[in-house]
Amino acid sequence: MTIDDNSTKAAQVAIGSKPDPVRRGTNRGVVLVCLVALFAMGGMTWAAVPLYRLFCQVTGYGGTTMRADKAPDTISERKITIRFDANVSPGMPWQFQPAQRTIEVKIGENALAFYKAHNTSPHAVTGSATYNVSPDIVGAYFSKIECFCFTEQTLAAGESVEMPLSFFVDPSIEKDREAMLVKEITLSYTFYPIDGTGAKAEVKTGDTGKGG
Repeated sequence: MTIDDNSTKAAQVAIGSKPDPVRRGTNRGVVLVCLVALFAMGGMTWAAVPLYRLFCQVTGYGGTTMRADKAPDTISERKITIRFDANVSPGMPWQFQPAQRTIEVKIGENALAFYKAHNTSPHAVTGSATYNVSPDIVGAYFSKIECFCFTEQTLAAGESVEMPLSFFVDPSIEKDREAMLVKEITLSYTFYPIDGTGAKAEVKTGDTGKGG
């Protein structure tokens, strides 16, 4: 083997040991795509809950009730029974119950009901209420005009309140072949404790029911 052959082989080895710029660029691209995908998935996860809530509020999915500015002008003679349910989450030091277990309302009628809450703890507690109706199919037809569930509620130590609820069952329920067969709707609330301070519950025991 000549000296020229040895030099040629050494040059080939040196060239082969250099990083391939195309391969390095490809690897960087893969890493970049993975990072973008990771951040995108994180953003989608963060947005999933509020988007799901918005979807439920618009469609009534899962028994989520609607929100309205006023009751409809049309009132049907058909009546439906509304049953009220109340719950508190573990760690929520409140007694919470409906002032009435059931009422009977006409479809389209603006009805008023009350829930009672009592803070049994020695300090102020702020709570927020989640809600739904059953059967789920009537969620799109059950509308609230005013409700304590629209804002946070803060009760001082030992404080008791009556919280109003203004609602109606939309007359369009009578055009739904399945929903129109429902004779009783259960409205359920669950209060959860939250940190910080919230809106003071406005209607105290003995008040006339203004506010809310």
